[in-house]
Amino acid sequence: MIDMSRIKTFNLPDLGEGLTEGEILAWLVKVGDTIELNQPIVEVETAKAAVEIPAKWAGQVQAIHHPEGTTVEVGTPIIAIDTDPGAGPLEAPSTTATPSSDLPTPSAASLAAVEVAPAEGMIEPGLIGGAAPGGRTAVLVGYGPRTTAAKRRPRKGATPAGVDHGVVVVDKPATTPTIPAPQVHDRRNGEGGTGLASGVGAQAGGLVLAKPPVRKLAKDLGVDLGTVTGSGPLGSITREDVQQAASGAVAEPIATPSVTTSAASFGTDREQRIPVKGVRKLTAENMSRSAFTAPHVTEFLTVDVTRAMKALDRLRGRREWRDVRVSPLLLVAKAVLLAVKRHPMVNSTWAGDEIVVKDYVNLGIAAATERGLIVPNVKDAGRLSLRELADALNGLVQTAKSGRTSPADMSGGTLTITNVGVFGVDTGTPILPPGESAILAFGAVREMPWVHKGKVKARQVTTLGLSFDHRIIDGELGSKFLRDIGDFLTDPEAALLAWT
Repeated sequence: MIDMSRIKTFNLPDLGEGLTEGEILAWLVKVGDTIELNQPIVEVETAKAAVEIPAKWAGQVQAIHHPEGTTVEVGTPIIAIDTDPGAGPLEAPSTTATPSSDLPTPSAASLAAVEVAPAEGMIEPGLIGGAAPGGRTAVLVGYGPRTTAAKRRPRKGATPAGVDHGVVVVDKPATTPTIPAPQVHDRRNGEGGTGLASGVGAQAGGLVLAKPPVRKLAKDLGVDLGTVTGSGPLGSITREDVQQAASGAVAEPIATPSVTTSAASFGTDREQRIPVKGVRKLTAENMSRSAFTAPHVTEFLTVDVTRAMKALDRLRGRREWRDVRVSPLLLVAKAVLLAVKRHPMVNSTWAGDEIVVKDYVNLGIAAATERGLIVPNVKDAGRLSLRELADALNGLVQTAKSGRTSPADMSGGTLTITNVGVFGVDTGTPILPPGESAILAFGAVREMPWVHKGKVKARQVTTLGLSFDHRIIDGELGSKFLRDIGDFLTDPEAALLAWT
């Protein structure tokens, strides 16, 4: 007897902060592989990050329940592991059911007597004169479909046989002489007519099928549907058939673009549909909630950063900085951190009946990745030296580009910088990340004519855009905060000496 308890099913775990689902990006193992404890087995993308999940048990992979690209809810089994593969092979459960000899075998005659309902789509739903939508026949369990036509007791004042208000199915006997039909009121056309609805006739020995809009069009154009050959499903009459019949009786219509050609030119084959999930879905939800919750205000400041760019060049030339990637973002981040010390209310959160001012800065840096926009943050960035801040920013960006940012790195942000300048954009009006009261857009640094010491010279210039929550930050506070950032970037060396 083989112990089936050795087969362990691994469920998708909650990867952080109550996430409910994840998309399987890549399986790192396959069925039959021998795996070790804590060995990475699958890469999963959540609404915040792509993470590798380690094996909970050592053993042999018996089954993978979901292929790559599948979105799986937390708690759903994703893989089965045999924790004792050396104990012998597993017996596959039998899936073949043995038919019972007690059940009678239906005879061929009884099977032939059963009328099978037509398949879905045999008669187009909505056609007047067709069967019920889908062409199905109502069946009582155990009785099969009725093989004779149902008869209804004639009502008082009912119309003669063969006349149905608005119904365009007519059986035309081959030898019955034509008898003038009595006048009836067609509720669909709103006026009297013959026994057939106005504009409706019968094809020889057959049925006339047409939708109500087609019937109305035929009535308006004076076309007898009994003389029209249908080109639609099961010979049904279409709008084009009616228009062609009308054009034969009246003047030749002006040529118009084909509806079919026009529709094909803008069909779904020229559209791309991208599922909204993962990082993109979370970003959309957060931005929508923030945009319509916090009253945003955005201010702009254009700054001469020529001295800041020269300071970066001198920094790159120092021996201890030669192996460090130094960019203007480093100075912008340092300027924000120093400005927060001068205006701590900017680094706060609106909590309904109170404002929570934070004595630490988890500085978020918006990063564009293949999976969408993410905002990892440097924890307690205000306590870091300039060199430590540079290392932290470089590591954060590299991790984000490789798709390895963890959910913890994107949680708890208090203030954010979005560097739109790397795309050649001058500035923007960024939306606040949920829970934060300010976000700074750093634009491209360009060489522009600038008045410097009374003369117009070519200078390095950039534009800053600060969005803030007006419930917490009023115009005065926002303006002072933005001004201090600009002052630092105008002369960073003087600001470092004066502010620290």
